[in-house]
Amino acid sequence: MLYQVREAQRAVLNPLSSWAEAMSQLYSNPYSPYAYTAFAPRVAAGFELMHRLGKEYEKPGWDLKTTPIDGHEVSIVERIELSKPFCNLIKFERMLPAALEARKADPVVLVVAPLSGHHATLLRDTVRALLPDHNVFVTDWIDARMVSVSQGPFHLHDYVAYVAQFIRHLGPDVHLISVCQPTVPVMAAVSLMSTLDDPKLPRSMTMMGGPIDTRKSPTQVNNLATEKSFTWFERTVIYRVPGKYPGAGRAVYPGFLQHAGFVAMNPDRHAESHWDFYMNLVRGGDEDAESHRKFYDEYNAVLDLPAEYYLDTIKTVFQEHRLPLGTWEMPFEGRSMRVAPEDIRKVALFSIEGELDDISGVGQTSAALDLCRNLPKKMKRQMVAQGAGHYGIFAGRRWREIICPQIRAFIREHA
Repeated sequence: MLYQVREAQRAVLNPLSSWAEAMSQLYSNPYSPYAYTAFAPRVAAGFELMHRLGKEYEKPGWDLKTTPIDGHEVSIVERIELSKPFCNLIKFERMLPAALEARKADPVVLVVAPLSGHHATLLRDTVRALLPDHNVFVTDWIDARMVSVSQGPFHLHDYVAYVAQFIRHLGPDVHLISVCQPTVPVMAAVSLMSTLDDPKLPRSMTMMGGPIDTRKSPTQVNNLATEKSFTWFERTVIYRVPGKYPGAGRAVYPGFLQHAGFVAMNPDRHAESHWDFYMNLVRGGDEDAESHRKFYDEYNAVLDLPAEYYLDTIKTVFQEHRLPLGTWEMPFEGRSMRVAPEDIRKVALFSIEGELDDISGVGQTSAALDLCRNLPKKMKRQMVAQGAGHYGIFAGRRWREIICPQIRAFIREHA
């Protein structure tokens, strides 16, 4: 019922948001006489803030058109490499000129994006920094409300199977980068492929800010998952998609509930950010206001998660800790197999954590290094990014200037 209530709320807010946008233009457009009245900047700012608080946010585009390579500005073409019911494997193809023909041999990187509320475009800055030196592919997860129930359920083990299929498609020379939530299914996929001695094992895997072992430095997110019972999650946060969407009837963890959870973690920070946005509009701080718009266009765009996958993750990762305890079994390649990280002997591992990460605490990701106990020490690396929060390890200045260069070097060391 809550999903239907939310849809009714959207039906009311959408026209109100459109009206607020029009009124904001009325008091800010230089061709409007109202823009020259005494309180026009404050009125326009108030209406724009109202518009942005009430509007519906769609999935943003990647907006990666070019990348600099050896002094050339190279065009980027985004295309679907593989299409699955719940995910598209996206390739960012670099249209290299003849002078850069040799750069076609740059390492192939598969960026495994989180399926945890936000769209894969949240990793835009991640991809942008990788493009000059790598052939980049990204998992672009599809909003569950857009997937027909005829496609069946999507469990955590289906996610693992997707990752394994993408790895095999890209061949044995691929390097994996997983950000946050997918560190767990990536570890599972590589472990299972290692158990089978798969000839298309990746060369390396870089794991960034993920919940490999949430018993270490537990955060507010981890505590919520353990304080509530599994039954509570089933009864409280799972709803059916309404009839207006292609996925009508599918059980999901709705995006709007996830967004409410994101905001509830730091309500004061978001309130302050919106106030600063309002004041920047009043003062004419266009650059800061535009930065606010870009951030919240991405932050407020969320997707629904398949209920089976979400509940599997709560139980397997956060409540029962099956990966670090060695008790995780799943169907794979037509049989039941245990996820055994100790079988990983050939895939180099780089663990990256943020010193101030309030989603995956320090130690949760680096736990992977201990789980891969049979991996030679020379194939392991660990980094804690000083002063970096969760988003700072894959976006922003620290990512571009400190973290990405180390990943680049690690990939080439194990290419």
